[in-house]
Amino acid sequence: MMKLLRRHKDWLMIVIAILAIPFIFYFVRTPDYGAMKQGDLGQIYGRQLSQLEIDANARLGGLAQALGMSDFWETLSLRQPGNGGYGTFAVDLIILRHEAERLGLRPSGAEIADVVRKLPAFQGESGFDITKFSDFVRNGLGPMGLGEEHIEQLARDEICLNEIKELLGAGVTISKDELDENFRRGYDKFFVSVIRFRSADFENDITIKDEDVQKYYDAHKSELKTDEKRKVEFVRLGLADEPAEYTNLPGPLSRPAYSSAFTDRFIQSLIAAYAATSSFVGSDVTAQLRNEQKTLTGTERIEALQKLADRATDFTQALLEKDADFRQAAAKFQLPVNETGEFTAAAPDSKLKADPQLSAAAFKLSAQEPNSDPVQVADGFYILHLVGVTETRPLTMEEAKPKIVDAIKKSRTRELMSSKGPELANQLREAAKSSAGSDLQAAIQKAGVKAEKLPPFSLFEEETTKSQDNETNQSKEPKSEQVSQGKEPKNEPPSQSKEPKNEPPDLPMIKQAVAFLNAGEISDFVPSAENGFIAILEKREPFADPDAGEKKAAFEKKLLDNKQRIVLYEWLHERQQAAGLGSRKG
Repeated sequence: MMKLLRRHKDWLMIVIAILAIPFIFYFVRTPDYGAMKQGDLGQIYGRQLSQLEIDANARLGGLAQALGMSDFWETLSLRQPGNGGYGTFAVDLIILRHEAERLGLRPSGAEIADVVRKLPAFQGESGFDITKFSDFVRNGLGPMGLGEEHIEQLARDEICLNEIKELLGAGVTISKDELDENFRRGYDKFFVSVIRFRSADFENDITIKDEDVQKYYDAHKSELKTDEKRKVEFVRLGLADEPAEYTNLPGPLSRPAYSSAFTDRFIQSLIAAYAATSSFVGSDVTAQLRNEQKTLTGTERIEALQKLADRATDFTQALLEKDADFRQAAAKFQLPVNETGEFTAAAPDSKLKADPQLSAAAFKLSAQEPNSDPVQVADGFYILHLVGVTETRPLTMEEAKPKIVDAIKKSRTRELMSSKGPELANQLREAAKSSAGSDLQAAIQKAGVKAEKLPPFSLFEEETTKSQDNETNQSKEPKSEQVSQGKEPKNEPPSQSKEPKNEPPDLPMIKQAVAFLNAGEISDFVPSAENGFIAILEKREPFADPDAGEKKAAFEKKLLDNKQRIVLYEWLHERQQAAGLGSRKG
């Protein structure tokens, strides 16, 4: 493992990491959590990995973010977005707890209490604020079905993770030469010009003939089909209005962050999993219950949701009876039946836009199983019934032509850029050998392209400055106040800083391209989405700062932390393998 750290590739990883790019995607190989769905979970430590366990841990991931445990969350989620991050967190939490037990790590009550007292969500003007803690427990945890013990569990987990990280990083060191080289490279001022390749500039040179379209159509006929359309009926059981205090909860607690397949038993355990972010107009329960629900808070709200869950379960049980009819069952339960028009998976019906799960659930129905399980949304449940399906059919030549033309155009554009980009980069390198550099400018003009000069930058300076600015701004507003206002208790991303700089969106990629170039050198052609670029490092100005000693010490700490983090990620991967983690499909 340590040999791996010494390779040149990993120094690039460290540079990328400090530039705030999620380098773990390049380094850690993770299981396919997406394959671990309802009825097809896997094994871990020789036992069944249940959906209930995954979802319970996923909720703890949302709680960790709301508490401000950003480093803990990012480590176990591998900084993956969306459900992927919650699924990864859920599984890695199982592994962390198993390994902590195996290693005999048992944080004391005093250590756990100290971590809880320092959590950003509970900070006031003079430190730990018991009122904020009580409000969080009552208004944040209650609606999720969580309690104080879950905060303590996460504090214990964070202590164990930090101890494991410290153990693994004990042998990680940074030599003086390594530190000096990376510090200079990170803080030197880079003067860079960029030659951009835009797909729109190549499209005019592309001619698509009818025979090209016909050839593509013949080769891809089986793939060129209309979208399947569906039509469903549904009933909705939901709270009438949402109390204001539940529409402004901290961070991830304010919305369903993790979706899962619901069974009757699972619904019973998760009826209060997430607080609502919006209210429905109207309700499908009686008028008396609607009026009562307008003022429900805390445990009363949970009990109301429990009643809805019970009704949803009873309704689905009635649909299981022989010759059961959806509309008749709905009438028996006094539930109005709504009906959608035809819709596709890509464009759901407007009546199902309350939650992405609804459209997804509709496309899981079949003639053999036309009724869905209750689908939990922010403030209640939906049960869907399949009315009809318009199957896909092959597109005719004329119907498919617009898609074919667009596909051919994009493909040929990529081919042209992939050919001309490297070719121009080689020409510029030859021209750059001229000591005066005049040949380089002539080569650029001859190629009919323009070199765009970027404002000078350092690889790390901008990120550090933004971080400091955020800390300054946040110091004026206590982190606990940010939590109460629905903000995540961590530094804002650069795009949310109060004075955003006019930076090109591909600047991180440009930094990667020039990070290891010397003055006068040309980068390779770098594809960027549908476009691309070639970067020219004109010169590097040595870093000169009277506070360099202080910055260098901070840089050394960050560099060491990133090296330790790489070791930790590799350890997590090894422990996943040791746990026998995987879905039933492999």
